[in-house]
Amino acid sequence: MHPPIDSSAASNLHSHAAMVLLVDDQVMVGEAIRRALVTEGNIDFHYCSDPDKALAVAIQTRPTVILQDLVLPGVDGLSLVQEYRNHPVTRDIPIIVLSTKEDPAIKSAAFSAGANDYLVKLPDSIELVARIRYHSRSYLALVQRDEAYQALRQSQQQLLESNMELRRLTNSDGLTGLGNRRYFDEYLNAEWLRARRNGREISMLMIDVDHFKSYNDTYGHIAGDEALKRVANTIFASCDRSTDLAARFGGEEFALVLPGTPAGSARLAAEKLRRAVEAMQIPQKDAGSGPWLTVSIGAATAVPRDEQPYTDLIQAADRGLYQAKRQGRNRVVPGMM
Repeated sequence: MHPPIDSSAASNLHSHAAMVLLVDDQVMVGEAIRRALVTEGNIDFHYCSDPDKALAVAIQTRPTVILQDLVLPGVDGLSLVQEYRNHPVTRDIPIIVLSTKEDPAIKSAAFSAGANDYLVKLPDSIELVARIRYHSRSYLALVQRDEAYQALRQSQQQLLESNMELRRLTNSDGLTGLGNRRYFDEYLNAEWLRARRNGREISMLMIDVDHFKSYNDTYGHIAGDEALKRVANTIFASCDRSTDLAARFGGEEFALVLPGTPAGSARLAAEKLRRAVEAMQIPQKDAGSGPWLTVSIGAATAVPRDEQPYTDLIQAADRGLYQAKRQGRNRVVPGMM
């Protein structure tokens, strides 16, 4: 498909039913054609006597038809036709070649070079106007079709972007921007089934912000929300692969799905995450486990068995989280399947 015609060209084209560019070094020919068209109120006429400037003038004026003389000083008219055809702006503009004689060989060469029509000059005014109108209508129809196609593509792109944004909003937690609980369940179930088909391990981490109720009571809910956002950003940053999913499980609990990850790697990822949260040094008074906000993490890994539900992995990670809290918080404990 040819490149789209630029909108400025389209607006210029639509201001006239036809716009003609004559390229001919003979001023008398230019004047004769101008007079033939002067009574046609909806045909705009442009004249170029210098063949070296013809392409530049065509690009600037954006005609609906080019009348191109074949015999020009120092330039082969057919080479100009090929230049028009090789430039994206003039590629589709109809070209009527003007020749001094009706020669089948010359006519064949003109059409092979890319001309749309052939006239012996000076042509009859009625025939000239008729051919200009015919080719202009064809070209304007092409322009309008191209505009419609571009508008359709733009509309489709906007719809795609809107749908992607809607999907993102539908799947995201409003506070943290991580996946929400519904999306977490969908994603974990899909990866669980994939792991079952492939006989591969899948891991998940259940993460809880330690003493978060006390944090809210001490610093207020706005500060609590900011703390959750910072923890969420740290969890998201711990996703090393595009297949890892960080989600807000609920309240101050988060989850991290790690497809294709064995137990040892999941445990290392959990410990790295725990240390990263503590390293943020978010002040936490009266927590009993240190001066900074911390997290407890339960880790679980499984190779799914036939008919085994994905919720077994959640429950195992939750058991690990329970033990991490029971053992004093700010630690990682694996949960048994």
